[in-house]
Amino acid sequence: MSTQLSQNLLLAVPLAPLVGSIIAGLFGKAVGRRGSHVLTILGVLVAFLISASVLKSVAIDGARFNATIYEWMNVGGLKMEVGFLIDGLTAMMMCVVTFVSLMVHIYTIGYMEEDPGYQRFFSYISLFTFSMLMLVMSNNFLQLFFGWEAVGLVSYLLIGFWFKKPTAVFANMKAFLVNRVGDFGFILGIGLLLAYGGSLNYAEVFAKSGELAKLGFPGTDWGMLTVACICLFIGAMGKSAQFPLHVWLPDSMEGPTPISALIHAATMVTAGIFMVTRMSPLFELSDTALNFVLVIGSITALFMGFLGIIQTDIKRVVAYSTLSQLGYMTVALGVSAYNVAVFHLMTHAFFKALLFLGAGSVIIGMHHDQDIRNMGGLRKYMPITWITSLLGSLALIGTPFFAGFYSKDSIIEAVAASHLPGAGFAQFAVTAGVFVTAFYSFRMYFLVFHGKEHFHHKPFPGEHDHHDEHDDHGHGHAHTPHESPWVVTAPLVLLAIPSVVIGWMTIQPMLYGDFLKDAIFVNPEAHHAMESLAEEFHGAAAMGVHAFTSLPFWLALAGVVTAYVFYMVSPAIPAAIGRALSPVIRVLENKYYMDWFNENVLAAGARLLGVGLWKGGDIALIDGVLVNGSARAVGGFASIVRTVQTGYLSWYALVMVLGVFGLMTWQLWPYLMSLIGH
Repeated sequence: MSTQLSQNLLLAVPLAPLVGSIIAGLFGKAVGRRGSHVLTILGVLVAFLISASVLKSVAIDGARFNATIYEWMNVGGLKMEVGFLIDGLTAMMMCVVTFVSLMVHIYTIGYMEEDPGYQRFFSYISLFTFSMLMLVMSNNFLQLFFGWEAVGLVSYLLIGFWFKKPTAVFANMKAFLVNRVGDFGFILGIGLLLAYGGSLNYAEVFAKSGELAKLGFPGTDWGMLTVACICLFIGAMGKSAQFPLHVWLPDSMEGPTPISALIHAATMVTAGIFMVTRMSPLFELSDTALNFVLVIGSITALFMGFLGIIQTDIKRVVAYSTLSQLGYMTVALGVSAYNVAVFHLMTHAFFKALLFLGAGSVIIGMHHDQDIRNMGGLRKYMPITWITSLLGSLALIGTPFFAGFYSKDSIIEAVAASHLPGAGFAQFAVTAGVFVTAFYSFRMYFLVFHGKEHFHHKPFPGEHDHHDEHDDHGHGHAHTPHESPWVVTAPLVLLAIPSVVIGWMTIQPMLYGDFLKDAIFVNPEAHHAMESLAEEFHGAAAMGVHAFTSLPFWLALAGVVTAYVFYMVSPAIPAAIGRALSPVIRVLENKYYMDWFNENVLAAGARLLGVGLWKGGDIALIDGVLVNGSARAVGGFASIVRTVQTGYLSWYALVMVLGVFGLMTWQLWPYLMSLIGH
């Protein structure tokens, strides 16, 4: 344990947002709107400043921390503890979570300005930040699971924040149920590691990973560690929205926009990527598990990108983009390029938060109309939103020298170097995904910021008259878009800066330096993707210059040009293609019929089973035969006995005489038989 990281300082990181959340949540009326946002922002600011100092200590002074903070209980030698593990991976995650959360908190002041649930919203997003920090800082599976469930709970509250809106209630229920499926796998994986490893502490389980790899799963010829790793990854599939458990994430757009940025960009959806990276000493020992991760990631990266092409809701385009990018991160995990996966996680956090908040700024400017077909030409009305969204889009499609380029191209190269059976398909998926990403990103960009204006002559859906009468920000006429207030645009600018420069600055230490060395274990004999990347790397500048001759760059350029031609020059082309490929479009519009399958096969099947068990098992067998049947048997016997009880003395005397006669006959019967026999 390093002297430079004090336990109390580390405790302050998750506790500061928690205190802000409790005050805003329980005493929101007392402290008022202003008090709520000041206190929660202060809490997250404190967490961010401490996280930044921890990152500096870890990166420059080599500080580390791994200790138990509090022992909750001890059951037969099994310790259940709260503890922190601080290394390069944790420090980077702490900074990303707190910085993006801080930007979202500030942005929320402008976005939720007129919302009656203002204090409640600030309480939730601070609680979310606390939960995520507990997850990334944990040094044991118990605390990891606590953070994992806590972010799930708070995201449920946030997606359904507008609880009077039926679609929001449906969406948060969907997120909750789909995540239950993933979490079931997750807790099975933790249970297996506990059963065979005998501990909940990461370090103790990792120390036994060699022994665990030799064990078989009872009753099968599978490896125990393979089953445990796949179970853990099923947890990640739920949380990080990988196919087929991705269905909740696009619907979660029903929550207010700041949530989309917080859940989708930096925090909750990356929990699965973080967890698999943290578990690298286990995953490295199972090629089967890694291949499973690789194939699931490839499917998500390519097929979720296709869905982004046909969306008309500005937030849903960005949501499908997130799904696709999470697929890229998962592919990197599958080829053992864990460094690259968390590098993309970090760069993506900035530009995806920027794109979501930019979309939110457009929604404010458009008076809460989210349909990109009703926009166009917003560049001159919203200059700050326009330039920051453009920078975010350029980072997303992997433009050389932007943040997304360094991480995305590294993933594509890492996949090319892998020898796993699924690597061929994965390489096709991530390469084709480059064109798809560039196409849907710039389709949205051109439709929103360029071309003809589509908004002057129609009132906006859900628009209230009060916008026209009194105008808080001097916005002018309600039907003319306007730049958002500074609390909205300042976070956009602050997120745009790392979206451009962070990749250039950090690729060397994160991929090829010692920054993540002790946090990630890679088996170099079996998996050498990172080694082959290191051989080809000659510095950030050389990588950027070389990109202009590479296939991904030309694919991205082709995507942008195609989008420009389709939506700016000749809109008749996509319309004609849409008519020609209408069956394909229908499949995409129905999201590959996944929701239909879940509702009509899985949910209906579960309901059918439930009704069968209820009517057949519960009502017919248990109630009908066992409970009521025994009562009926007693009743029937009693009714027979009742006919004998008449209440007449003469009848009882007759029965007694007959009874005595019967007993005598029974006693004398053998004697009478013997006489007859003689």
